Amino acid sequence: MKTRGETPADATAIRDVHRAAFETAAEAELVDALRNRAAPIISFVADDSGSIVGHILFSPVMLAGDAEAKIMGLAPMAVLPPRQRTGIGSALVREGLDACRQLGADGVVVPGHATYYPRFAFQPASRFALRCEYNVADDVFMALELRPAAFAEKSGMIRYHSACGEVRV
Repeated sequence: MKTRGETPADATAIRDVHRAAFETAAEAELVDALRNRAAPIISFVADDSGSIVGHILFSPVMLAGDAEAKIMGLAPMAVLPPRQRTGIGSALVREGLDACRQLGADGVVVPGHATYYPRFAFQPASRFALRCEYNVADDVFMALELRPAAFAEKSGMIRYHSACGEVRV
């Protein structure tokens, strides 16, 4: 299994991975919407001998009142259910975070599992005085600084691309 950047030929397989991993097609629709409307995006697949078994997407988010902040939002991420808990998701997260650093992002936010993302040093975003525009629990909305003290003088509401609000997840 290797991780690599998404190609146009991967779109159908990526949709299939998200549909298999989640109860509805909403995450698959979100990937399509962000791919078509947000920039820059970071999109990686887990490729096992030509079969896509996982996917992760990062897209820019806005910090209200701070147009200079370079923050990426991680979501969604999916791994085919039979392949979960085998390290594929972790490989995708690490690859994506490295790409966010190379892009020059200050940090990454994620609305995700409170017991999963801390292994990558994510912390509740409230520790950085960051809030999510969506109603999510404090331990679910997390942030990671990609450079030391990146969020030290930043605070406020994180706003996602409008495509996120148009897709019900």
